[in-house]
Amino acid sequence: MASPPPDSAATLSPAMLARAPHRLLFFIGAANVLLAMAWWTLWLVEARWQVLGLPQPRVYGGWIHAIVMQYQVLAPFMFGFLLTVFPRWMGQEDLTRWHYVPVGLGLFGGQLLTLAGALGPAHLVHLGAVFTLVGWGTGLLYLLRMVWHDGGKTWHAVSCAAALFLGFVGLLAYAAFLHVEDARLMFAAIKIGTFGLLLPVYFTVAHRMFPFFAGNAVKGYKPWRPMWLLGAFWPLVLAHLALELVHGYQWLWLADAPLLALSGAWLWRNWPRAPVPLLLRVLFWGYAWLPVALALFIAQSAVYAINGDFILGRAPAHALFIGFFGGLLVAMVTRVTQGHSGRPLVFGGVATFAFVVIQLTCVLRIAAELVPDHMAWHAAAAAGWLLAFAPWVLRSLGIYLAPRADGKPG
Repeated sequence: MASPPPDSAATLSPAMLARAPHRLLFFIGAANVLLAMAWWTLWLVEARWQVLGLPQPRVYGGWIHAIVMQYQVLAPFMFGFLLTVFPRWMGQEDLTRWHYVPVGLGLFGGQLLTLAGALGPAHLVHLGAVFTLVGWGTGLLYLLRMVWHDGGKTWHAVSCAAALFLGFVGLLAYAAFLHVEDARLMFAAIKIGTFGLLLPVYFTVAHRMFPFFAGNAVKGYKPWRPMWLLGAFWPLVLAHLALELVHGYQWLWLADAPLLALSGAWLWRNWPRAPVPLLLRVLFWGYAWLPVALALFIAQSAVYAINGDFILGRAPAHALFIGFFGGLLVAMVTRVTQGHSGRPLVFGGVATFAFVVIQLTCVLRIAAELVPDHMAWHAAAAAGWLLAFAPWVLRSLGIYLAPRADGKPG
């Protein structure tokens, strides 16, 4: 019986990336995490202390940060996961490298060009938008085709595909902004990215996968994932998006209160009461940031409705971005990476460090809205993100470049 190949640097090869969608796209997403936040940290340091002589992009840096993080950092992870699981959810053939390699090249090239344009020639930002649209559109086409062949019967797939379509609309708004410089288009792109794309994808994947994972790990566990809950989620999150787009902040609580009830009920019903592996527990800990973020949105909306004060600034949004999106990124990607690389399903020391530091970074970023010299705190939070992710990214990149530890293909 042949032994599995040794897990050493001698086996690392870029050719391994084309063996599976998650390998290539998770590799790109992990690299993007560090590249994007390194630039953002430097931009914040320069904005606060003016010590680096960093060139300022033609497009406001905060806007570029929002676009890059939502559409170019998190997108490869979503496409890598969905291009892998869609065929399994719907009983169709796996995609080949000719399907997913163009997606990865478009998304990676898009971020590289965008960051290059932020540091140098502005026209590279335009090229970055084009690359991202091409990569995104290619992946979306394949996902929609599978949904079409399935007849729309798999509602989790329909939900994710709908969110990615809205994300494509948001990207088009961003690309249009680059040509006409209408700030309303950039505002729409950023809000669609949060509430039309990321929140629906994360919520849908959690709704389907987390109770399934818990059912495999906890004896007697009863998963709770009613489809009516997913159905109720969509009109509420779209109502929140619509209110954001028309600056109806005083009314956000009307959508967010029932969203809090839905997300809180899901968490309560599915929370594992028995001792479970850390790899499972962190999924629910990360998800717990969603009710927290919604509670902050509700508090801010209520105060704004009463006296017009926008008391929490971007704190609710960053509870969502860093706590929910960032925490679950570490938890979910670690699980997929361990399982699909033939490694034990454990949440090791590197992943634990990343997850804990992300929690602290989230608290720091929320506090930054409430203290003097908030730009210094923003820079500290950005550095915290880099500290959290650097070891995790470096370990993950090595796994994606190496053969499976169990010697199996994929």
